[in-house]
Amino acid sequence: MVERKSALKRAPVRPELDALIEKAKLHVVTDEELKAQRASFVYGNAPEGSRITRESAAASVDRLRVLKVPA
Repeated sequence: MVERKSALKRAPVRPELDALIEKAKLHVVTDEELKAQRASFVYGNAPEGSRITRESAAASVDRLRVLKVPA
């Protein structure tokens, strides 16, 4: 039987990527960034052919309230 090469190899060393990952770990998401991310999610998950626009998705984020459930 033919011996196969392993498909799993060690990832190459990428110091620039490692530095960016470490920087991202320390980043605190602002309210504005979170709003933009939510609006993008709403718009991106809207059904095709719907009347949802980027503007209406952004406006809906302002009306959204996330409540913590008591433990």
